[in-house]
This record gives sequence, structure tokens and C-alpha cells, in this order.
Amino acid sequence: MSSEPPADFHEVRFPLDVALRGSGGPSRLTEIVTLASGREHRNSRWADSRRRYDAGFGIRTLDALHAVLSFFEERRGRLYGFRYRDRVDAGSGPPSRAVAATDQLLGLGDGTTRVFQLAKTYGTGPMPYRRTITKPVAESVRVAVNGIAVPPSQVACDATTGRLTFAAGAVPGVGLRVTAGFTFDVPVRFDTDDLTVDLSAFSAGEIPKVPLIEIVP
Repeated sequence: MSSEPPADFHEVRFPLDVALRGSGGPSRLTEIVTLASGREHRNSRWADSRRRYDAGFGIRTLDALHAVLSFFEERRGRLYGFRYRDRVDAGSGPPSRAVAATDQLLGLGDGTTRVFQLAKTYGTGPMPYRRTITKPVAESVRVAVNGIAVPPSQVACDATTGRLTFAAGAVPGVGLRVTAGFTFDVPVRFDTDDLTVDLSAFSAGEIPKVPLIEIVP
């Protein structure tokens, strides 16, 4: 698998002051068939959840509106993806806790594997969900092997793919737990090619719609 970022993605972040007041979250696609007996058969059509946002809730001023319009034009509408900060879910742990190198288990060493993918696991019950993280904030990433912090000189993080690469002399040994802590952005794109703004309605307090949808890796 190539580590090169896709040409249709821009490694820039949606205006942060707007994003932090936006709304949205994960969505799933579940197919439900109701039998004649009243019982249901349920089937998940997607292996992964997909996040949807409406950034319009964060637009409070004309300057903010202009910034979003400019960002939309530079992305050519739906053509190019970009980074978006989800205020509720932007770290390897809860929002109230600082990032720690032991937050998320990435895998176990085998003495050979040098590359590990950042991921975040949700839930502690019988069916936890593991989400691949592809857009970490590079300077936030902390790594540990068996609970011992790994110096930055011994592991590199690709902020465009979320892959960690250990140096040749620092490959995790057999059975050792590789963990990491990090903050991250969500790869998204605009979910419309038409950004319509009614200034009279905006001045009256109406919120413009700026739909965004996650780009699933």
C-alpha cells in the first residue's frame, strides 16, 4: 500500500473557530427487515461508521462566513478533501484528559514489524469498534512500548496517513505492547457543490447549511 497522500486531498484544516461550534457525529447504515411474525433481521451495511457534520452552526459573523466561502472555493466544492476538527472526538482519550502514550493499543511487536497504524478503539464490551486514524496532529503523537515511552528519534509518524515507523534499531520485540496517544483531525469533504447564502436571513439569525462528510479510508 502506498504511503503517498491522495492527490484529491489538501492537508489543510477547516477554519478552527467555525469547526469548534459545528454539529455532527458518526452515522451508520443498518438494514432492518421486519418478518411477518414481527421479528426483525438487522444487518450492518457498513463496516465502519461515517461522520457527518454541519459547520454552519459555527458561522456567527460575516467574516467567518467569508472565510468559509473562501475555503469552499479553494477546495472546488466537493472535489478536494481536507481536515476537520471534531471538538467532541479529537483525541486518543476523553477530552478532559491529556494525551498519554498508553492511551490506545496499536498491536503487539513480533521483532520484525516496524510499521504500525494509529487507531482508536471505542467500547470495552464484547464488540469494541476499532477506528483507523489517518490524520493525526504529528507533534501530538506519543508512543510507548510495554509502557515505556519511545523517544521521537526512534519512531516517526506520517501525519498524512497515521502510520508509525520505528527505526531499524528500535523494532518492538515479540509480544511487547505498542501503544500511542495523539490528537487528530477527521478527513472530510464538502457534501455539496452549492453553497447558498441568504444575507437577509443570515442577518436575521438563520444558520446557513455547510454539510461535510467523512472520507472513509
